Amino acid sequence: MSTIRADELERLMAAALARCGASEAMARATAAALAAADMEGLASHGASRIPQYCGHVRNGRANGKAVPVIARDAKAACLVDARGGLAFEACGLAVREAMRRAHEFGVAFVSVTNSNHFGVAAYHLGPLAQAGLVGIAFGNSPAAMPAWGGRRALFGTNPIAAVFPRRSAPPLVIDVSLSAVARGKIMVAAREGRTIPEGWAVDKEGRATTDAKAALEGSMLPAGGVKGAMLAIVVELLACALSGAAFGFESDSFFAEEGKPTRIGQGFLAVDPAALAGREVFLDRVETLVAAMLEDPDVRLPGARRLELRAKARESGVAIPDDLLARIRSLAGENANA
Repeated sequence: MSTIRADELERLMAAALARCGASEAMARATAAALAAADMEGLASHGASRIPQYCGHVRNGRANGKAVPVIARDAKAACLVDARGGLAFEACGLAVREAMRRAHEFGVAFVSVTNSNHFGVAAYHLGPLAQAGLVGIAFGNSPAAMPAWGGRRALFGTNPIAAVFPRRSAPPLVIDVSLSAVARGKIMVAAREGRTIPEGWAVDKEGRATTDAKAALEGSMLPAGGVKGAMLAIVVELLACALSGAAFGFESDSFFAEEGKPTRIGQGFLAVDPAALAGREVFLDRVETLVAAMLEDPDVRLPGARRLELRAKARESGVAIPDDLLARIRSLAGENANA
């Protein structure tokens, strides 16, 4: 493993993306999101994605020159078209629109269509929390989980995240994948030659497996059994039916550099507490719940560990596998031994 400053890692990733054909704005937005994931200990959604993203841009699965636009506008709701590019610019536009419209109308919903992998779902909600808004984010992904009782991968792992601002403390941040584990964790295990726990996935024949590579060829299992499978349907419909985006089974795997554009969807909901019981009532209620949770000394507030890891990473840097760092340097056109 190598340790690298987060800002240097971000610079390298942006350079790699730009060299592979992404616009400067797309490269910067993507690199910032991936660096944030690595700082928070979410390696499956950090720098490990750079080879994948670069391959998508190089091979036309993602349009490196795409500029997202607002395709439909209906006051408290709008549709952002990512135009086939990497997701982060489009999601940034969607969140800004959700924030502006929620302040005006009390609530706002923004869909993103023709998009790609959007990384850590909660990452996008930071600006909403800073603006005092409640935020929810979700998105679908290429088919990885079967419908309950089925064997064919049909739904994505379909993450969903929520953020709740607090009066004088960091927001509560909840971020979950609707599979038993994020698919990216299996991808990392496969790359590093590690086994995975039982209950994470099945192979292509529908048999339980601890082989990470067999799992990637098979299907993920839903979190919470049938309940997680039902929630995956909810996210699939919210992310795709409302936006016109591709369902998971209509898109090729993220992990293939070549293939058709993913065209998946995301959604962002923003709520202004002032429009309901009132901002102060909301903040009081949040603190009442937090206090009750912390009466148990073993409780850790959601999002707390990410904050701790981010602070540590700012001070000590980010740990990256040597082979991955060398590949990113090569993609950026820099000396792998630098």
